[in-house]
Amino acid sequence: MADWFDSLTNIISLLFGGSVISVFTWKIARRKAAAEAAQAEIEAVKAKQDYYQQMMQDLATDRDYWKHGYEELRNTIRQYDERIADLEHKVARNSRQVANMRPFICGNINCKMRQYVVFSDEGEMQKPEAPEAKPEQNDIEPNNDL
Repeated sequence: MADWFDSLTNIISLLFGGSVISVFTWKIARRKAAAEAAQAEIEAVKAKQDYYQQMMQDLATDRDYWKHGYEELRNTIRQYDERIADLEHKVARNSRQVANMRPFICGNINCKMRQYVVFSDEGEMQKPEAPEAKPEQNDIEPNNDL
């Protein structure tokens, strides 16, 4: 379409000497330049919009990543809190047991009067069961068959 228009413009400019035609071509060129500028501006706005859209998607992805990491840390902290509470409970139970056992502790390991004593989880002394027979160090004969 532009080819026949350029050809027509050349023919008319030959007939009229070019001054009348140059006014028309100048208006057409001005409109064409304005349309190209508007098109370039639209493309620039579209490129900027695409950039911001990509940035929003990246931020959403980052937010999801950090949210997931935060939830993992919260779960880890909750597990550690449960473990700490359990260990504190065990320490308190052991402290009660030691406090109840203190009057029965004999410092002499070779004492013949030593008795087998059992304490409950609450630290109360229970009736002892018969201990397993353990040979004393002096009763064991060394194995010299080697």
